[in-house]
Amino acid sequence: MIETIRQGLAEDGFKVSINKLCQWFDMPRRTVYYKSVKAAPKVQPRFAEPIKAMINEEPSFGYRTVAALLGFNNTVQRIFQLRGWQVKKRPIGFGSRVQALPSVATAPNQRWATDLCRVWGGRDGWLVLALVIDCHTRELLGWHLSRSGKAKTAEAALEQALIAR
Repeated sequence: MIETIRQGLAEDGFKVSINKLCQWFDMPRRTVYYKSVKAAPKVQPRFAEPIKAMINEEPSFGYRTVAALLGFNNTVQRIFQLRGWQVKKRPIGFGSRVQALPSVATAPNQRWATDLCRVWGGRDGWLVLALVIDCHTRELLGWHLSRSGKAKTAEAALEQALIAR
């Protein structure tokens, strides 16, 4: 990062030392000059080939299942990570959804909508705001702010909307 900033400044005609940039960004110089001496991790083909074959055969198997079936230890998870092999998750518990119809109001006072939201009230902490709007005009008809999110909060907002109409 420091080197790219230094090169960008040099292109703009400003010569700034790495020492000065490290001071500006409060970063030790050794992090700029650090070169890793670790070799890239290697995957042995005798492990990778049977794992890949099993993934191709059963794409829903995770690394634990593959390790148990092949009799390998923790090497399977590491190989999954190094090779970037992702397991496609099975869809669980998603049934058909009910088709929602659009809320269409052709005139005012045909349909109202309510909603509750939490707002930060400073010293009072979290408060609950209940709103009532007209779906046709999008006009705010009533609201109520309370410390508890009980049904009385929404009821008070609806009563205010009824009184205003």
